[in-house]
Amino acid sequence: MFEQFDNLGEKRLQLESKLADPRVMANQAEYRKIAKEHAQVVKLHEVYNRYQKVMNDLEGSRQILKEEVDEEILELSRAEIVELKNQASALEEEMRILLLPKDPNDDKNILLEIRAGTGGDEAALFVGDLFRMYSRFAEMQGWNVEIMSSNSSGIGGFKEIIALISGNQVYSRLKYESGVHRVQRVPETEAQGRIHTSAVTVAVIPEAEEVEVNIEPHELRFDVFRSSGPGGQSVNTTDSAVRVTHLPTGLVVSCQDEKSQHKNKAKGLKVLRARLLAKMQQDQHDLISADRKSQVGSGDRSERIRTYNFPQARVSDHRINLTLYRLDDIMLGKLDDLLNPLNSHFQAEALQKMH
Repeated sequence: MFEQFDNLGEKRLQLESKLADPRVMANQAEYRKIAKEHAQVVKLHEVYNRYQKVMNDLEGSRQILKEEVDEEILELSRAEIVELKNQASALEEEMRILLLPKDPNDDKNILLEIRAGTGGDEAALFVGDLFRMYSRFAEMQGWNVEIMSSNSSGIGGFKEIIALISGNQVYSRLKYESGVHRVQRVPETEAQGRIHTSAVTVAVIPEAEEVEVNIEPHELRFDVFRSSGPGGQSVNTTDSAVRVTHLPTGLVVSCQDEKSQHKNKAKGLKVLRARLLAKMQQDQHDLISADRKSQVGSGDRSERIRTYNFPQARVSDHRINLTLYRLDDIMLGKLDDLLNPLNSHFQAEALQKMH
């Protein structure tokens, strides 16, 4: 397994030489690509160096057991061997994880799409709650959140909201959030105090670069119309809202949040490009895996992944049988205790497939 680690030092020097090359520095796309590879090689190299040191120390402790020394020193060596073996196992696991094939989307920004499902007004309110939850988490990570499109319900919620979240490793952290999120709580309008169950769908779509999705101008149709819903002065008086239709696939995106038709058009194209890339990747995935729906955590948006139970202050993730009684913290954006176990679970699954 570790054969490919042997030339890491040499590879690290080669990449550092490229990063210092003025021609590479002048090409930002090339520089970013090499810098990303360099960071990965440095990480692997440092872990491998630690592993080699542990293995050398382990060999030294084993040699002491063969020598004629005091029983006290032998006991110390035996205890050290146990500790070093544990360290070696942990480092081997870390190296296996580092060798896992990288998701090409991990470094990308995302389009977060949240839509009301069953439950009427209560579902629309929960769309707003989930959006605030993800926005707070994004703020804690130092990410930027920009609303691309929204359709308010008029009661403080949203029938749909789409936002671009940009920053470091956004897709990597949030990619397992796609699916159906169920909420159980007593609506404010419920006089009898009965618990209602509603559902919303969350889709996490990696942002597409222009080079990844080639859209010809003749494949697009633009329609302009007047914005609807609350929005202040001028929103309902000018034809600033834009609807973009991709004619070959029939995909439609509408944007009306900006007062400028030009800005709405730009946002609409960004959303459309990401959806087209997601569709292309999904079509490819379906061809590779006809049995896709049987896979745990496939990201299928029809899959119910999580339940938020307000009366019991409980959050349950059904994919990994995880239940936390810290709903208030979760809704405030403190998602690490949910996201970290999910990431570990799917890493473990990927490691099993490697063996």
